[in-house]
Formats: sequence, C-alpha cells, structure tokens
Amino acid sequence: MLQVIVNGVALGAAYALLALGFVLILNATGAVNFAQGDLVMAGGLLVVAASMVWPVPAIVLLPLVLGLMALLGLALSLLAYFPLKSQPPVAVFISTIAVGIMLQNTANALFGAEPRAGPPLLTAGLVELGPVTVSRQALAIIAVAALLIVVQHVLFRHTRLGRVLRATAQDREMAEALGIRVNTVIAGTFAFAAAYAGAAGLLLSNTFFVTPSDGSNYILKAYIAVVIGGWGSVVGALCGAMVIALFEVVFPSLPLVLPGLASLPGASWLFSQTMATILLYVVLLAVLVVRPQGLFGETVQRRA
Repeated sequence: MLQVIVNGVALGAAYALLALGFVLILNATGAVNFAQGDLVMAGGLLVVAASMVWPVPAIVLLPLVLGLMALLGLALSLLAYFPLKSQPPVAVFISTIAVGIMLQNTANALFGAEPRAGPPLLTAGLVELGPVTVSRQALAIIAVAALLIVVQHVLFRHTRLGRVLRATAQDREMAEALGIRVNTVIAGTFAFAAAYAGAAGLLLSNTFFVTPSDGSNYILKAYIAVVIGGWGSVVGALCGAMVIALFEVVFPSLPLVLPGLASLPGASWLFSQTMATILLYVVLLAVLVVRPQGLFGETVQRRA
C-alpha cells in the first residue's frame, strides 16, 4: 500500500508544479496559457538532450533546465502575450495554442515521435523501508517537487518580490499607479511558470517518458486541477493535482492492495485506467454542479 501511495504522491507532486505555473499566469494576466502543457514536454525533452551530452543524474541538470525554461517563458510572454494584451482574452488563448503547436512540431522535427526517457533524478532502484520497498525515483520526485513548492511559497509570501507579484495579480492598474513595473512582473511570472513546467517535465521524463505530443494531455490535467481546486487558487491547484494522481495511480492499484477486490465480477475492467479516467471526469462534473467555484473557492472570477 505504501508503494502505491508514494507513486501516487510522486505523480501528483509533478502535476502540482504544472498546475502551479498555470495558476500563476492566470492570476497575473487573467489569461489561460494553453502552451503550459507543451512547456512540460519541452522540459522533458530538454533534460533528455542534456543527458546525451552530459550523462549525469537529472538533479544535476535541474538548474540548467530551470534557467533555459525560464528564458523560454520570457520568449513566450514577448511573442504570445504582450503584443495582444490589449485585445480580448481569446486572442491570448489562441496565441498560446499557436505557440504550443510550434513547440510540438519543433520537438517532433528534432527528436522524432518515439517516446524517450530522461535520466533518473539520483539513481534508479528501490529503497527498503522496513517491510516495504519503494522506488528511489518516486521519493526523489516528491522531495524535489516539495522543495520547489516551498521555494515558491516563501518567495511569494515572505519577500518584497512576492508582494509586488501579488499586488500586480490583484489590481494591475493600482500597481502601476504605485510605480510597479507591471510588464516586468508579468514577464517574470511567465518565466517562473515555464521554469516550473520544465521541472515537472524533468521529474516525469524518467518514469513516464516524453513525446512531442504530450503537451495536450498535460494542459488538460492542469485545467482539471484548477477547476477542481478553485479557479486561480494555488492551494486548490495543488490539491487538484493530487486528486488526478489519486485516480491515475491509486485507484487502478486497489486490487493489488486489497486482494479481495480482484475476485469481484469484472474487476479487471472496474479497476482499469479507463474506469479511473471515467470516474475522474465524474468527479469533475460533480464539482462543477455542486461547487462550481472549486473546493477552495475562486480567486480569479474570469473563466475561459
């Protein structure tokens, strides 16, 4: 049971970084960055490429990936947001979709369509915790993701930079009146969100592999996470990411944890990935009907 829980938390932690970047841009601009999923894919392929040149554990390559992805996030803001910021929000949505398609096709041209695996964060293998054996990679993913989330929390909640970012997200006009360089703050938010998306790609690349077409799947997960957790809520997005991982990892593994379930009629279908996906969307629809503001309430009232 512990192994299943650790694997689920590890996947949820990586999804949390994706959802966190998604929410930060949403709060700063009021626009949805549909290229966020493709940035996860880009981060995964970036660590694959870097490991070919420098075959070291992924944790050594993490600062490089964060830095290069931050630059890609700045480029995204200059290309897809600032030229259209005075236009209706749909213009930004379409521009980020276009950038995502450009990233997909560039990745396909450079790497091909076949799945590729990134290096492990530290070393592959298992760790024995008493009578239970867990994956070193899963534990490392949880530790790295938790560290990055804590860094974000400290930066945004306990520094002057964080106060500037929150002020810009809450009232852009007032922030400008106070002398805050709003455009610089927004560009920085894009960089930060892209860096965390790249980190998610790095964390996922070893266990789940990476292909140029993965972006569509990841942006859908980010969207589900923020709808379940609360539109614009950082805490809600993190919890929503864990809910997704619960259905993707823990639910299909229940017959292994509780052997009696395997004897139920149709157990192989009932506890399949297909059924897990169906139940996830049932939960999503239930949240939309019963609590449309999400589990933790909305902090951004504009939806797309």
